[in-house]
Amino acid sequence: DTNNPLKIVYVTPALYMAGGVERVLTLKANYFAEHFGYDITIILTEGKDKPLFYPLSDKIKVIHLDVNFEELWFCSFVKKILVYLKKQYRYRRLLTAALMRLRPDITISLLRREINFITGIKDGSRKIGELHINRANYRNFDTEGAGFVKRCFSRLWSYNLLCHLKRLDRLVVLTEKDREAWMELDNVVAIPDPLSFTPVSVSQQTVRRVVAIARYSHEKGIDLLLKAWAEVEKSNVDWRLDVFGDGDRSVYEKQIDELHIDCHRCELHGRTNDVEHEYVQSSLLVVSSRFEGFGMVITEAMVCGLPVVAFDCPWGPRSILTEGEDGLLAENGNWISLAQGLVALINDADMRQTMAIAAQRNVRRFRIEQIAQQWRLLFEKMINQQ
Repeated sequence: DTNNPLKIVYVTPALYMAGGVERVLTLKANYFAEHFGYDITIILTEGKDKPLFYPLSDKIKVIHLDVNFEELWFCSFVKKILVYLKKQYRYRRLLTAALMRLRPDITISLLRREINFITGIKDGSRKIGELHINRANYRNFDTEGAGFVKRCFSRLWSYNLLCHLKRLDRLVVLTEKDREAWMELDNVVAIPDPLSFTPVSVSQQTVRRVVAIARYSHEKGIDLLLKAWAEVEKSNVDWRLDVFGDGDRSVYEKQIDELHIDCHRCELHGRTNDVEHEYVQSSLLVVSSRFEGFGMVITEAMVCGLPVVAFDCPWGPRSILTEGEDGLLAENGNWISLAQGLVALINDADMRQTMAIAAQRNVRRFRIEQIAQQWRLLFEKMINQQ
């Protein structure tokens, strides 16, 4: 009914960073507003004076609550608790007031600090939680060898979380595997992330270059990638590796020296503002993550005509790639297996070409049109259940 468009509110910390979650949220919100005519508002807690990183449709309203939880990063432990409680109380008050005023049909939380109270806000909206990380790594408390107190805290926290997630009308995760992981819940559905762009051109498979797009953080496994590359470059002197991403590269630059990798053929760069260009100027994508929520870089590379060599890590790669058809899955965490996958594809141009064509075909199921339709069906089903 166009007289009465569906009213949706998204609740997320910030949109000033260049992260995958920010990109996907912007993409979906823009599509819903422009193509479905939904009335969309995004409520933020951080970055009031910072520009949004990804362009938002001017049909979308943004509300800055300006709670600024980021202040906690600079507090001592004791002060942190007090400041946190005060901010959390303020956040609850402001978010409740905003939702009571807006009266949306559906409120979508990206499951950050509002998870503890959002289902208790009586604004009449259906509540959806949207999770962009797999269960095993959601608020990862490493309890191996942890003390009694930390283990108890972790258990209590997990129990508390489950109670809140049960109260949601729906919990949306990115893969079927992750849907199965929440076995205590019966409100979970899987909807993958959409492709973030349609490329102007695709890789011609002529540039002898492997590309990786990843933050310089432990979970992205750049250390394992470099070990694998040290093997690969010995037998493939005319190929190079380029890595692009945010974060501190110094520890990995040191590793390049220690492994005696040729620094003219293996370079670590900062973030790129033209990721499409980097894919098109390469012939392979490598993904060395220890775990993934989904793996948006995989779908992006595939649409640009790149076969992918990835660790078979939980849960992303396997839900996107078809082993041997559009990419290769290496044994999770085994850098020798990753190196073997790279060498196999580097040395077989025909296989690369065949996989490149399959990749472009298989990735169509992630187009925004398809994904938006899945969300639309979910929204309509929820509204009609009232």
